[in-house]
Amino acid sequence: ILPLFSKHKVVHFNRTDTRLANNGIPLALQKLRCRVNFQGLKFTPQIETLGHKLVRILQEKGPFVALHLRYEMDMLAFSGCTHGCTVEEAEELKRLRYAYPWWREKEIVSEERRQQGLCPLTPEEATLVLQALGFTKETQIYIASGEIYGSERRLAPLRAAFPRIVKKETLLDPAELQQFQNHSSQMAALDFMVTLASNNFIPTYDGNMAKVVEGHRRYLGFKKSILPDRKKLVELLDLHQNGTLQWSDFALAVRQAHEKRMGQPFHRRIIPDKPKEEDYFYANPQECLCEGTGCEDILDPGKSSKVTM
Repeated sequence: ILPLFSKHKVVHFNRTDTRLANNGIPLALQKLRCRVNFQGLKFTPQIETLGHKLVRILQEKGPFVALHLRYEMDMLAFSGCTHGCTVEEAEELKRLRYAYPWWREKEIVSEERRQQGLCPLTPEEATLVLQALGFTKETQIYIASGEIYGSERRLAPLRAAFPRIVKKETLLDPAELQQFQNHSSQMAALDFMVTLASNNFIPTYDGNMAKVVEGHRRYLGFKKSILPDRKKLVELLDLHQNGTLQWSDFALAVRQAHEKRMGQPFHRRIIPDKPKEEDYFYANPQECLCEGTGCEDILDPGKSSKVTM
């Protein structure tokens, strides 16, 4: 690698993000990782300029929630999650999954994955969760995502409950987005900038972007992020929708389940024999979140709820 680095000055390690060690690294290097990823790395001037414009437009209209609605065709096909889809849509997603040989898991039982908390929340489920958490019709919500599968038909319940829903496509002139239109990563970079600036961040799936935004917001002073417990939510949603759990009880249960899932500080979970199951460094870079002898007090789970959001 050294000769390559000497020649090119920059080396791109492709598809290695989930293979990087989370723990057992010297403190100085962990802090360097934070400085590089949360301070040093910048987007191109074109992305930065348009991202700042998006943030300015939103902030001029008041506080806003960034909802990372990961209900997109690629995610649904990859995960095998078809809850709420028509039979035709489920077949379309299955064909897409079979078309990519590196998506090795072929036969997937959608409802089993959903019950395990392995599916992104649907737009309809996200609507009920947001209402249960206390968000109202006056809440300004920015949808951070690509094209929602099922398009406006699936977004209708969310729009009905929260009329102040916006996306980058509705806030900007089409000509401004044209240069990024065929580059999904660049479009995602615009959403990334908005999610960092939002008053509240809510991801409906804990993919790479959601995890990095979570960690970056912690790094910026524990900015509030509501991190859904999807396995618990699916249980509550089904009980409410079949009439077993009344709305008031459902809303209370949702709020209680997320009291300690709002971006508070806590110690990163370490599983020595199962590194892929332990907490992701960039979602919780605890070595970079405090200085001095008071760190243990800040990271103590029992005291985390006292942190001011």
